Amino acid sequence: MEKSDFDNTFATVCLDSSKIKWLRESQKLTQLYVSKVVGVTTDTVSRWENNRYPTIRRENAIKLAEALETTLDELLRKPEESTLPADQPRVKLPYIFLGLAAILIVVFAIMFAIVSKPAPPLVTVNATRVLPKHAAPGGRIPVMVELTQVEKSGGFIVRENFPKGWKMIQSSPPTSSLDNINGVARWIVKNSDELKRIVYLIQVSSKSRTGTQGSFHGEIIVGGDRSQAVVSTGGDLITKVAPIHWADTDGNGQVNDVEMLQASYTIEDMAGVHIDWNALESLWDAGQYQWNKKKRDFVPAPPENKEKSQ
Repeated sequence: MEKSDFDNTFATVCLDSSKIKWLRESQKLTQLYVSKVVGVTTDTVSRWENNRYPTIRRENAIKLAEALETTLDELLRKPEESTLPADQPRVKLPYIFLGLAAILIVVFAIMFAIVSKPAPPLVTVNATRVLPKHAAPGGRIPVMVELTQVEKSGGFIVRENFPKGWKMIQSSPPTSSLDNINGVARWIVKNSDELKRIVYLIQVSSKSRTGTQGSFHGEIIVGGDRSQAVVSTGGDLITKVAPIHWADTDGNGQVNDVEMLQASYTIEDMAGVHIDWNALESLWDAGQYQWNKKKRDFVPAPPENKEKSQ
């Protein structure tokens, strides 16, 4: 604060009311704001501006100058200005610059708020689900979620929803959260992980009726600093309930050579969960198979023994 030309020993000083009002309005300040800074009521500020309180305590005058971002001298009525009408303040060039500066500050503040607004997180991960075409009541089927990371992310969550009444019995990696009652599983993937796929085994409900469908859906949740992006999992969404082995893609009751080759790739990709290769191989060797309701499993059924086995 610049030193006033007036004697600082006076307890009160005379205000130039018109300058107070002009400075406040040129800076787009409210009477409420000024009153809060000075520590008085808005009515007092109004009386100062209307020359109803021509004098003011020096300590309040100093605070008023700070609120209006000016010097104390500018607020005081000077001898040469005492004869001027109250509604004709001497407008000085610096006041114009103060007004322009206030406008520029507001404009820059708005621009900064727009630029600094956090952008939505970049979608860096996509997921595709692979389901077998058929699922036997009471049987087990493999499910695979392929992950494609466009670039390294700050971590994400994979969420899978499977049919109610069906149960997830194994997964790789292990789930971070599993609700087998409502059919919801979640995996938290940290930024240090380089995960290419999530695999799991689902046991179909024995109460599922042949001809119905089991529906799957899920999403990837990618988190940002202040927001998140949710991307739906693509790929297969349904599997048909039928007494057909998951490896039998054409559903003809046989696991042929081509299907067995594809099943071997699936089992290799499903590393981390247990799929009985020997049992599958026995169905392949037999040529045909059938569903055993009591065992809730598939059993070999060679053509010559098919009728007898039934």
